[in-house]
Amino acid sequence: MALTGRTALLAALGALVVGLLLPGWTGIFAVQLTLLAAILCDLSLAAPVRKLQFTRTGDTSVRLGDAVPTHLTITNPSGRPLRADLRDAWPPSAFHHGTEFAASRHRVRVPAAERRRVTTTLRPTRRGEHHAVRVTVRSYGPFGLAARQGSHHVPRAVRALPPFTSRKHLPAKLARLRELDGRTSILTRGEGTEFDSLRDYTPGDDTRSIDWRATARQQTVAVRTWRPERDRHILLALETGRTSAGRVGDIPRLDAAMDATLLLAALASRAGDRVDLLAYDRRVRAAVNGRTARDVLPAITDALTPLEPELVEADARGLAAAIRRSAPRRSLIVLFTGLDAAPVEEGLLPVLPGLTRNNEVIVAAVADPHIESMARSRHTPADVYAAAAAERTRAERLRTAGRLRSLGVTVVDATPARLAPDLADAYLALKASGRL
Repeated sequence: MALTGRTALLAALGALVVGLLLPGWTGIFAVQLTLLAAILCDLSLAAPVRKLQFTRTGDTSVRLGDAVPTHLTITNPSGRPLRADLRDAWPPSAFHHGTEFAASRHRVRVPAAERRRVTTTLRPTRRGEHHAVRVTVRSYGPFGLAARQGSHHVPRAVRALPPFTSRKHLPAKLARLRELDGRTSILTRGEGTEFDSLRDYTPGDDTRSIDWRATARQQTVAVRTWRPERDRHILLALETGRTSAGRVGDIPRLDAAMDATLLLAALASRAGDRVDLLAYDRRVRAAVNGRTARDVLPAITDALTPLEPELVEADARGLAAAIRRSAPRRSLIVLFTGLDAAPVEEGLLPVLPGLTRNNEVIVAAVADPHIESMARSRHTPADVYAAAAAERTRAERLRTAGRLRSLGVTVVDATPARLAPDLADAYLALKASGRL
């Protein structure tokens, strides 16, 4: 049982009246008895909490940062109307910052033997599963003097998926892919290795594309057109060790890598290539293999959703072995890792020759945009020192990238906003040059 502020107010007013009209203990005792009788009467008329029934409906997944309504239906099987305050409790990470109190509390009125529905709007701020905690109901009597209170466990889970903000770049990349694939009139020699058709020569065409036999059979010069080869294997390998936990702006490096992974998976599956996923630090954290073009993007999204960085040093040799098991034949290996000099020189460089021997390898790294702004600022002595540190950091990254390129690796080093489109461009460039 819970007493309300109205009860305290009535008790104070009663004591004041007794003090003025009926001095002594007799009057006070009479007020207490009257108030107690009113409380008990009010409590007996409040709808019971334990008999309430609850059901949940609504979407069970949402992109990180988007809103999702979850519906809770309250059924009142008793013969008394329910007047109640209800709290539909979820973890704080299921709500936008500062909105948990207002979003999770509801005032409900449910007549006897009827049902009503309330809606709690979630806006998750972290990826992964968010589980409902409990439903707490405080049922008031008609006078509002006392209330019954109880809690119910009504299970429900909402899955917060990666936001995939880079999907806005997908139409432009697909248009470029259609050009390479021969679905538009812009189709030139060198953009692919698979013969497509013959057409008349136009100024600017590569003379190596002239088909002399076809030219001899007709009165105009004929050139061959080419399209990218299809059904290539692409392995997206995410290193989930401690370097992936570093925050760049408002997000961890791993989240930026996930966004680029989703864009490249969507683009490559549309290109007819087979896409697999591997996440590794000291063991395999997630893997997607052998999915069809229709199923690969949802499967990768589900695999990435619960993935979090592990605060351990990644095992480069174990990662290379896992990559070779996942890509036994010639493949494009896209490795999402850092460009910090020590981890690359001690861990990645010794194992790269074994990967580049039979595969095309792209190393994708997340650059900190704050470094660029530090390097440009020279207004005060402190800014000059910061700019010098930024220039040193950039020089180290360039030197590390140069060592990777000397082993035949394509390096994409970009800020979180540019990593996904730049990586997609690198993939299209490989297809255009016939290297994939």
